[in-house]
Amino acid sequence: MAREFHRADRVADAMRRELAQLIQREVRDPRLGMVNVNDVEVSRDLASAKVFVTFVGEDDRSKINTSMQVLNKAAGFLRSQLAREIQMRTIPRLQFRYDETSVRGQELSALIEKAVKSDRSHHADDGGDDEGDGKE
Repeated sequence: MAREFHRADRVADAMRRELAQLIQREVRDPRLGMVNVNDVEVSRDLASAKVFVTFVGEDDRSKINTSMQVLNKAAGFLRSQLAREIQMRTIPRLQFRYDETSVRGQELSALIEKAVKSDRSHHADDGGDDEGDGKE
């Protein structure tokens, strides 16, 4: 069983690299901007693959939804192009998903930065120069 799992990882990695290039070269829909293929998760039986993507510089949810529709409609075409590039008996069905982890990470970073700034200003308002080391 472990061997099959490793194969799925290798297939996912190869698909991620090829899809990044194929989307850039072959999908010519003007509604689709710059796409980053963040990850590919291939099922253990190699029948389906979830492709996690983000769009460079795009925050508008309606444009993201439109881009996702474009990618999911192009999934069959991209699968056939993958079959030419990757030597496998069958190529997994592609399901494109928007990857919100990077967006969520940026939001969390901003919250942490805001909290640190607030803590520093609160500490400065108290007139203390010690860095919270417990020494007075």
